[in-house]
Amino acid sequence: MLKPPALLTLLPLATALVLSGCLTLPELRQPALELPDAASSAPVQPLAISPDWWRIYADPDLEQRMAEALAHNDDLRLAAARIEEARAALAMTEGAARPVAGMDAGVSRRRSTEVGSFPVPAPINNTYQLGLQASYEMDLWGRYRQASQAARAELLGSELDRDVVRVSLAGAVVDAHYGLIALDAQLALARQTLENRDQALALQKLKLDAGEASEYEYRLAEAELASTRSTLARLARQRAAQANALALLLGRQPRQMSEETPSHTQARLPEAPPVPEGLPSDLLQRRPDLRQAEQGLAAADARIREARAALFPNVTLTANLGSESKALSDLFSGPATVWGLAAGLAQTLYNAGRTEAAIQGAAARREQALIQYEMAVKNAFRETLDALVALRQTRAQAQADRQQADALDQALALAKLRYDNGLASYLEVLDAQRGLFAARQNQIDTQRAHLAALAALHKALGGGWQDTSPGRASS
Repeated sequence: MLKPPALLTLLPLATALVLSGCLTLPELRQPALELPDAASSAPVQPLAISPDWWRIYADPDLEQRMAEALAHNDDLRLAAARIEEARAALAMTEGAARPVAGMDAGVSRRRSTEVGSFPVPAPINNTYQLGLQASYEMDLWGRYRQASQAARAELLGSELDRDVVRVSLAGAVVDAHYGLIALDAQLALARQTLENRDQALALQKLKLDAGEASEYEYRLAEAELASTRSTLARLARQRAAQANALALLLGRQPRQMSEETPSHTQARLPEAPPVPEGLPSDLLQRRPDLRQAEQGLAAADARIREARAALFPNVTLTANLGSESKALSDLFSGPATVWGLAAGLAQTLYNAGRTEAAIQGAAARREQALIQYEMAVKNAFRETLDALVALRQTRAQAQADRQQADALDQALALAKLRYDNGLASYLEVLDAQRGLFAARQNQIDTQRAHLAALAALHKALGGGWQDTSPGRASS
């Protein structure tokens, strides 16, 4: 037979169990990651993610700029600061589950009345006090444990967010680097074309003065020269904007990049490295944004369990030890010792549904994390397929552009020959020159687009790939 004090002790626990049974908890829907088949019908190769994937370009200038970006980029520095914030939050969460200890010391001097209702013989008293206190809340229901798990998942998520920023930054630096080189190549082509057309205009002027050419032909040559100057100005404006964008990625001041003079080798785009056939789709599972979404989901699960623990009572243990005396010399004597032990149990009986609302809110945030995870998976597939299609189509486009430029180069030679022999007008030469200039500009654009598509594929896979089959070197 339980005595009344024991009944009072068990009452909060029984109440918590009743409330937890009446509360309707949300049903947790688990994510399903359905990976499609490999992107190619070729045999799947054993590949692994390579974080420094930009080394496949074998471009020293790119590697130097990438190192500068990884060291000084503002977005990466911001991501690193968020990691420190999450690490501090984890330390605070874990500290809340541990005992708390403190001490206090004091001295007081007090005078009592000598003419009151209870006069004292010694109206002035001194009191010296020194004590230690400790308290500990027992984590019987796992509230602090679940909070710690959630904080750990959030810390790992912030670290993965830095990896997401790193992958995006690497792709942006590659795109901006080769975009700048492409504009330098187009500027070099435009300057050479401007020089040729300036010479052609001077030749037309001589022929006009000699009566061998019409003013119409001279004006056409003059218009082509002005058009080339306009193209040169447009490319210079685009080059300045591209240099400023690259400077921000590198953590520089924009003026520093705009003042950098390109070398001869920097004005040539490299050939894109080959892409292995049969990329396995499970490479997508290693994307940092997918792993970050998984950690967000794990943190949301832990937050739900943390909120559910609020249904149960809090059990707290406290203790104090110290000494107190009127004389300082007696403070550390045995008779001056004071101590105390206590145990407390607290249970919320009614709070207008706030506990249930907190659980429902945690469940809603968990559902959001699940949706974000599913969206990240779909976006990963979309980015990969888009990059593969872009790679294939820009490769075919580059071949067509090369054939067009070769044909127009021959057409220009024939047009000049016909013009020199009086079989064609100068308009044919101008048309051939205009077409060849546009074709060569398109060649540079397509080559840049192909390199950008390759960088987009690396980004879509969360990095580069490394052949792990026996006897194979890394790509």
